[in-house]
Amino acid sequence: MTAPRIGVLALQGAFREHRQRLEGLGAAVTEVRLGRDLGGLSGLILPGGESTTMARLMTEYDLWEPVRAFHAAGGHLWGTCAGAILLSRDVQGAPPQFGRQDSLNLLDVTVQRNAFGRQIDSFTTDLPVRGLDGAFTAVFIRAPAFTRVGDGVEVLAEYGGQAVMVRAGRVTASAFHPELTPDARLHELFVQRCAAPVPLA
Repeated sequence: MTAPRIGVLALQGAFREHRQRLEGLGAAVTEVRLGRDLGGLSGLILPGGESTTMARLMTEYDLWEPVRAFHAAGGHLWGTCAGAILLSRDVQGAPPQFGRQDSLNLLDVTVQRNAFGRQIDSFTTDLPVRGLDGAFTAVFIRAPAFTRVGDGVEVLAEYGGQAVMVRAGRVTASAFHPELTPDARLHELFVQRCAAPVPLA
């Protein structure tokens, strides 16, 4: 079976770590900065970073509609931390000076930014994740939480009574940073789901 080609949104944040993890699993990886970079990909990871900065850069590089079109054409999406915020329908906790935060609105959840505190409150915990044998060591850095989960959205992991990993169809979101641990199982599952290239005009 040919290894899938997977993109990593490379505007800001921890995209290099995701790339290294995917390449270690044998996937072909493209750094995505423009809409045309999505051609021929099966999946796209939206990494952790600073969500308001990432949203501004997505506007600057005209990426909102190309990413939505990529998903509509059959592409798989996975957002981690800030990337999870970008996927969500409703975003709470954005700084007042930014107003309502833009998002892709592809996942029927409400996400609360910085739900577990500031950078100084970062922590690591062993987290049970549905579909994995044994706990996953999850790194939380200024992590969000999913405070409302819509119909059809499956909760894959919880911490402290809050949903921290969810999936609906071809969209997955995790509040933590799976790329910052040596455990590649979540990336491996994403690679497995990315079965075939998506034809884009």
